[in-house]
Amino acid sequence: MRFISLLLIVFLALLQYRLWFGKHSVPDYLALKDEMQRQQMANNQLKQRNKLLYADIDDLKSGVEAIEERARNELGMIKAGETFFRIIPAHKSSSRRRISEPNTYKENH
Repeated sequence: MRFISLLLIVFLALLQYRLWFGKHSVPDYLALKDEMQRQQMANNQLKQRNKLLYADIDDLKSGVEAIEERARNELGMIKAGETFFRIIPAHKSSSRRRISEPNTYKENH
């Protein structure tokens, strides 16, 4: 009876060791669970991005307004008969840097 009890205790200790420190243990499970949550969040962000891209594609296929907007914003194109005004913000004169000339001083030894 004592031998069986000792054998069961050793067997239980080995199982506990494998459960906490062995391959596919509880810490491995928790790490995989966290990784899965991070991956699901990344997948959801990519799905949202894909939805926006598909909506953009549909806009480009269905109408000329989206194409015209892209041509104006990305390529700087204007329609015939339109006037293009470019507004450049004024900078303060104190923010301009002076460019110093290179140091031409040579020491005589």
